[in-house]
Amino acid sequence: MQPSEITEILDRPYSRELLARDLTRLAYVARDGTPRSIPIAFTWNGAQIVLCTAKNAPKLRALRANPMVALTIDTEVHPPKTLLLRGRAELDVVDGIPEEYLAMNGTYQMTAEQRVEWEAGVRSLYDGMVRIVVTPTWVKLIDFETTLPSAVEELIREQAERQVTGQSSPFS
Repeated sequence: MQPSEITEILDRPYSRELLARDLTRLAYVARDGTPRSIPIAFTWNGAQIVLCTAKNAPKLRALRANPMVALTIDTEVHPPKTLLLRGRAELDVVDGIPEEYLAMNGTYQMTAEQRVEWEAGVRSLYDGMVRIVVTPTWVKLIDFETTLPSAVEELIREQAERQVTGQSSPFS
Protein backbone atom coordinates (compact mmCIF):
# COMPACT_ATOMS: atom_id res chain seq x y z
CA MET A 1 0.00 0.00 0.00
CA GLN A 2 1.37 3.40 -0.95
CA PRO A 3 1.95 6.04 1.78
CA SER A 4 -0.47 8.42 0.03
CA GLU A 5 -3.23 5.77 0.19
CA ILE A 6 -2.56 5.24 3.90
CA THR A 7 -2.69 8.99 4.55
CA GLU A 8 -5.93 9.38 2.59
CA ILE A 9 -7.65 6.66 4.64
CA LEU A 10 -6.29 7.87 7.98
CA ASP A 11 -7.43 11.43 7.21
CA ARG A 12 -11.08 10.38 6.80
CA PRO A 13 -13.41 11.63 9.54
CA TYR A 14 -14.27 8.13 10.82
CA SER A 15 -10.58 7.19 10.92
CA ARG A 16 -9.73 10.32 12.89
CA GLU A 17 -12.60 9.52 15.29
CA LEU A 18 -11.29 5.99 15.80
CA LEU A 19 -7.69 7.16 16.21
CA ALA A 20 -8.89 9.40 19.08
CA ARG A 21 -10.15 6.40 21.08
CA ASP A 22 -8.34 4.86 24.05
CA LEU A 23 -8.15 1.19 23.25
CA THR A 24 -6.90 -0.96 20.40
CA ARG A 25 -6.35 -4.66 20.00
CA LEU A 26 -2.76 -5.56 19.25
CA ALA A 27 -2.23 -8.82 17.37
CA TYR A 28 1.18 -10.43 17.17
CA VAL A 29 2.80 -13.87 17.03
CA ALA A 30 3.86 -15.15 20.44
CA ARG A 31 7.17 -16.90 21.05
CA ASP A 32 5.43 -20.30 20.89
CA GLY A 33 4.25 -19.49 17.35
CA THR A 34 0.59 -19.01 18.25
CA PRO A 35 -1.33 -15.78 17.63
CA ARG A 36 -2.14 -13.31 20.38
CA SER A 37 -4.59 -10.43 20.41
CA ILE A 38 -4.61 -8.17 23.44
CA PRO A 39 -6.43 -4.98 24.37
CA ILE A 40 -4.00 -2.15 25.03
CA ALA A 41 -4.19 1.61 25.43
CA PHE A 42 -2.74 3.69 22.62
CA THR A 43 -2.31 7.17 21.28
CA TRP A 44 -2.00 8.42 17.70
CA ASN A 45 0.69 11.06 17.17
CA GLY A 46 -0.35 11.92 13.62
CA ALA A 47 1.96 9.41 11.97
CA GLN A 48 2.29 6.46 14.34
CA ILE A 49 0.39 4.43 16.89
CA VAL A 50 2.21 4.53 20.24
CA LEU A 51 1.57 1.88 22.89
CA CYS A 52 3.40 1.64 26.21
CA THR A 53 4.05 -1.40 28.36
CA ALA A 54 6.09 -2.68 31.28
CA LYS A 55 9.72 -3.51 30.55
CA ASN A 56 9.08 -7.13 31.60
CA ALA A 57 5.96 -7.69 29.46
CA PRO A 58 6.05 -11.10 27.69
CA LYS A 59 4.93 -9.51 24.41
CA LEU A 60 8.26 -7.70 24.13
CA ARG A 61 10.24 -10.91 23.57
CA ALA A 62 7.74 -11.91 20.90
CA LEU A 63 7.90 -8.48 19.22
CA ARG A 64 11.70 -8.55 19.18
CA ALA A 65 11.57 -11.94 17.43
CA ASN A 66 8.81 -10.94 15.00
CA PRO A 67 7.92 -7.24 14.94
CA MET A 68 5.05 -7.53 12.44
CA VAL A 69 1.73 -6.57 14.08
CA ALA A 70 -1.89 -5.83 13.31
CA LEU A 71 -4.13 -3.42 15.20
CA THR A 72 -7.90 -3.11 15.34
CA ILE A 73 -9.70 -0.03 16.63
CA ASP A 74 -13.49 -0.22 16.57
CA THR A 75 -16.77 0.95 18.02
CA GLU A 76 -19.40 -0.96 19.97
CA VAL A 77 -22.46 0.38 18.14
CA HIS A 78 -24.31 -0.64 15.01
CA PRO A 79 -23.25 -0.16 12.31
CA PRO A 80 -19.73 -0.66 13.61
CA LYS A 81 -16.81 1.44 12.51
CA THR A 82 -13.53 -0.44 12.30
CA LEU A 83 -10.02 0.70 11.51
CA LEU A 84 -7.57 -2.07 10.66
CA LEU A 85 -3.84 -1.31 10.60
CA ARG A 86 -0.71 -3.36 9.97
CA GLY A 87 2.88 -2.39 10.52
CA ARG A 88 6.19 -3.13 12.17
CA ALA A 89 6.63 -2.56 15.90
CA GLU A 90 9.70 -0.62 16.96
CA LEU A 91 10.60 -0.88 20.64
CA ASP A 92 11.98 2.08 22.55
CA VAL A 93 13.00 1.50 26.19
CA VAL A 94 12.62 4.71 28.20
CA ASP A 95 13.41 5.77 31.75
CA GLY A 96 10.40 6.93 33.70
CA ILE A 97 6.88 7.17 32.34
CA PRO A 98 6.44 8.21 28.68
CA GLU A 99 4.22 11.26 28.26
CA GLU A 100 2.19 9.27 25.73
CA TYR A 101 1.27 6.77 28.47
CA LEU A 102 -0.03 9.51 30.71
CA ALA A 103 -1.91 11.12 27.80
CA MET A 104 -3.44 7.89 26.45
CA ASN A 105 -4.96 7.15 29.81
CA GLY A 106 -6.28 10.69 30.15
CA THR A 107 -9.70 10.06 28.68
CA TYR A 108 -10.77 7.43 31.21
CA GLN A 109 -13.38 8.88 33.48
CA MET A 110 -11.51 9.99 36.60
CA THR A 111 -11.98 12.88 38.92
CA ALA A 112 -9.03 15.23 39.28
CA GLU A 113 -8.22 13.58 42.63
CA GLN A 114 -8.39 10.09 41.11
CA ARG A 115 -6.14 11.24 38.28
CA VAL A 116 -3.48 12.54 40.69
CA GLU A 117 -3.66 9.30 42.70
CA TRP A 118 -3.49 7.15 39.55
CA GLU A 119 -0.48 9.03 38.18
CA ALA A 120 1.35 8.81 41.54
CA GLY A 121 0.72 5.06 41.58
CA VAL A 122 2.04 4.67 38.03
CA ARG A 123 5.16 6.69 38.80
CA SER A 124 5.87 4.60 41.91
CA LEU A 125 5.34 1.28 40.10
CA TYR A 126 7.40 1.76 36.94
CA ASP A 127 11.04 2.85 36.80
CA GLY A 128 10.71 2.82 33.04
CA MET A 129 8.55 1.51 30.23
CA VAL A 130 8.82 0.40 26.64
CA ARG A 131 7.20 2.46 23.90
CA ILE A 132 5.89 0.24 21.11
CA VAL A 133 5.75 2.45 18.02
CA VAL A 134 3.88 1.23 14.94
CA THR A 135 4.03 3.11 11.65
CA PRO A 136 1.12 1.89 9.50
CA THR A 137 2.14 0.10 6.30
CA TRP A 138 -1.43 -0.99 5.47
CA VAL A 139 -4.81 0.33 6.62
CA LYS A 140 -8.47 -0.30 5.94
CA LEU A 141 -11.48 1.57 7.24
CA ILE A 142 -14.76 -0.32 7.37
CA ASP A 143 -17.65 2.04 8.07
CA PHE A 144 -20.55 0.14 6.43
CA GLU A 145 -21.50 3.37 4.66
CA THR A 146 -18.73 3.95 2.13
CA THR A 147 -16.56 0.91 2.83
CA LEU A 148 -17.36 -2.73 3.56
CA PRO A 149 -15.40 -5.87 4.35
CA SER A 150 -13.83 -7.17 1.11
CA ALA A 151 -15.87 -10.42 1.23
CA VAL A 152 -19.13 -8.42 1.40
CA GLU A 153 -17.95 -6.17 -1.44
CA GLU A 154 -17.31 -9.30 -3.53
CA LEU A 155 -20.78 -10.71 -2.78
CA ILE A 156 -22.42 -7.42 -3.76
CA ARG A 157 -20.41 -7.35 -7.00
CA GLU A 158 -21.43 -10.95 -7.80
CA GLN A 159 -25.07 -10.16 -7.00
CA ALA A 160 -25.00 -7.17 -9.36
CA GLU A 161 -23.48 -9.33 -12.12
CA ARG A 162 -26.21 -11.96 -11.67
CA GLN A 163 -28.88 -9.27 -11.91
CA VAL A 164 -27.39 -7.94 -15.14
CA THR A 165 -27.22 -11.38 -16.74
CA GLY A 166 -30.58 -12.47 -15.35
CA GLN A 167 -29.12 -15.38 -13.40
CA SER A 168 -30.79 -16.42 -10.18
CA SER A 169 -28.97 -16.36 -6.90
CA PRO A 170 -27.21 -19.58 -5.91
CA PHE A 171 -28.90 -19.09 -2.53
CA SER A 172 -32.48 -19.19 -3.88
